[in-house]
Amino acid sequence: MQRVRFAAIATIVSLSFAAGAFMGCATSTRAGQPHMQAALDALSTAEHELGAADEDKGGHRVAALRHVRAAIEETQRGIEYARNH
Repeated sequence: MQRVRFAAIATIVSLSFAAGAFMGCATSTRAGQPHMQAALDALSTAEHELGAADEDKGGHRVAALRHVRAAIEETQRGIEYARNH
């Protein structure tokens, strides 16, 4: 059962990334970082979906949220670094 839940979360994250990549390209091209913006959009969607998921996942949902939030921070830092260098 946990494999099914993990697979569902992985699918949501993958689909979120694809949607973010598609939607993020229009706005981020102006910034010159379409891939970073698409990744940021997808991570934000993943964060929302994980937050909306049922809580009882044996701690894995909470861990995934922590990792996604860390990835959002790193992606934002990367975008900021590229702007300044």
